Amino acid sequence: MQLKAEPEMAGKIVRCPGCNTKLSIPASAASLLPTPSGVTPPAPADTDPFGAVYEHGTSAPDQPLFTGTAERGERGGWEEIDPTNPNGLLSFGIGFVLFLVWIGILYPFKAPESVSPATYTGMQFIASLFFKHMLVSFMNTLFFTWAMSILYLKLQKLRHQRKALLLDVLPWELGAEINRDNVGQFIDNVYKLPHRLRDSMMVNRIRKALELFEVKQNTGDVTNMLSSQSDIDSMRIGGSYALLKAFLWAIPILGFIGTVIGLSHAIGGMNFSNMTDLKQVTSTLGTVTGGLGTAFDATLLGLVLAMTLNFPLNSMMKAEDDCLNDIDSFCNEVLLPRLNDGGSIAGGDTAGMMDTLVKAVANAQKEFLTDLNALSKQIKEQADNLDKRAAAHQQRVDMEFATTLNRMREDVTNAVKDSVKTTSDYTRALATGIQSLNNLLSELGGKQILIHQVKKKGWFSSK
Repeated sequence: MQLKAEPEMAGKIVRCPGCNTKLSIPASAASLLPTPSGVTPPAPADTDPFGAVYEHGTSAPDQPLFTGTAERGERGGWEEIDPTNPNGLLSFGIGFVLFLVWIGILYPFKAPESVSPATYTGMQFIASLFFKHMLVSFMNTLFFTWAMSILYLKLQKLRHQRKALLLDVLPWELGAEINRDNVGQFIDNVYKLPHRLRDSMMVNRIRKALELFEVKQNTGDVTNMLSSQSDIDSMRIGGSYALLKAFLWAIPILGFIGTVIGLSHAIGGMNFSNMTDLKQVTSTLGTVTGGLGTAFDATLLGLVLAMTLNFPLNSMMKAEDDCLNDIDSFCNEVLLPRLNDGGSIAGGDTAGMMDTLVKAVANAQKEFLTDLNALSKQIKEQADNLDKRAAAHQQRVDMEFATTLNRMREDVTNAVKDSVKTTSDYTRALATGIQSLNNLLSELGGKQILIHQVKKKGWFSSK
């Protein structure tokens, strides 16, 4: 079995991930690699993103090349184990045992009721945090130990994934490139890997990529499959933290619930109506303050457990993301560049080139139609919005016009009413004056009225 190591590990003693045997990493890995005729040697260690390649044991003979290819029907893959979700019953069992051990450790330090909290020792204070609100504190502790057991099992699975990254899954002895003639040998090499290491995300992904390449003979299909598998693994890893995030949310909430219970008990003990002396008041205040202390201790325990769980949780999430990124990097930088479907070689498979071209044109047309449909949908939405705005504007204009017309009609009506009233008053006053004149004429009768005209003086006259 061939393994890989980082360049900085040269000359160090490590353990084999397959058989757990101690071995020494040689200072120069290039001298251990056989170079068959017609095969391009691998890249130097400083350009290889996954380190140098060396064989298991410095004195072991060269590994023989694989001859022959197993039939496709004899492969069939293998049953894949979940790479990130631990067994729920196992994690709960480990967490429950840890819970019992922790409670058993704290029980001897439980302080008697006669001891004042001010005189507690360190362990007595810690024990009091767990035994004051037994139901809330025990539930918080069980959630915490259960979450830590899940993280421990996930760490074991992550170590398994990391060990699988050391495997030389695509040995250069089989060829510098992977084509239709030697892809079967690479697949056989994957099936000959140790059983305890080949069931990993990297080995499973490479096996699926090689088997798809053997059937399709198309690098584009392999690239799409690897991208889809990367998304699936990422979502699987993200979903494995659902229960842990629920614990991280529930632990401080239970602490607050314990606080509310303690506060309600403390407030319920505040009864000063039947107290006649100072000692009774002091005793009641002591009960109230003790209840408040118990309430805040529940919150303190919940917050401490939540903060303690938060750091390993985020560290594990980052470690799994880094492992997944390393697998993606290996597939993109090592596997895909070595795949050769014959489409880029002059005089190669014309049918394959035409198939690739037709698929590319079909994909481009599909994307164009998709973009066109999206653009048509946006234009239709804009047109609908414009119609709605025009209708709303017309409705507003109609309302404003009707309001203005009604206001104008009211103004004209009021003006006409005022004019009619004024005319009526003038007519009434004129009728009164005529009547007065008639009466005056009746009184005068036949009397003569002499009107003397007074001669006006001129500007320059003396009189």
